[in-house]
Amino acid sequence: MIAERLRVEGEASIADLALKFGTSEMTIRRDLDLLETKGLARRVRGGAILVQSRSYEPPILQRATHMREAKRRIGAAAAALLHENETVVLDVGTTTHEMAKAIREDLNLTVITSSLLVATELSTKLLVKTIVTGGVVRHGEMSLVGARAEDSFDDLNCDTVFLGVAGVSDTKGISEYNLDDTKVKQAAIASGRRVVVLADATKIGQVAFVTVAPMRTVDLLITNAPPENPIIRAIKKLGVDVLHVEPLERENG
Repeated sequence: MIAERLRVEGEASIADLALKFGTSEMTIRRDLDLLETKGLARRVRGGAILVQSRSYEPPILQRATHMREAKRRIGAAAAALLHENETVVLDVGTTTHEMAKAIREDLNLTVITSSLLVATELSTKLLVKTIVTGGVVRHGEMSLVGARAEDSFDDLNCDTVFLGVAGVSDTKGISEYNLDDTKVKQAAIASGRRVVVLADATKIGQVAFVTVAPMRTVDLLITNAPPENPIIRAIKKLGVDVLHVEPLERENG
């Protein structure tokens, strides 16, 4: 539980952890020492910090297997929101890729994407007109970045932008690991009338390296995080609608 708190918040004090778990500070110190020997934390004066940098992005193949069932259901819920003849942006990411898979074969759509994985998936859906941005390929991520990718959105007026993100926070907004991908996401957001964020429960409360946009920019969050999650409650108070996808008992982080 301490490791999970560090993953979400990035740091923790001995005093706060002792209060939270009802243990002595000496017990917390021993736990933090153990986490440090396992490479899961770094001890600092008065507490510990996360070893992993907020700019570290796990490989896309690794991310695709993490929370796979939740991502499938979140993607399916997002695809169910689509309407005939809409023009939408489908962002890069493993959850948006699941959304692309879930789009109905009989639905007429125009989709703009900077994801080669999403574009490949949509190429099998004959009624979907797929527009791929220009740009430079991020090796291993299959996303397109750079000025050409960003400029692709300049003269576009889209109905809805569906975003995949690394973190969702009531205070820090939606965030990403990579600065180049962030700039493309920001350009996409500017082109849309509505912004929908797809994020599984492990992203809620997470803060990655770069803030993409404040939470007030988001119209709808689709997640499997429970309504009683304190971050979800805070996000709702900011005026963001939340669509909850029910978790499965067999799911684990």
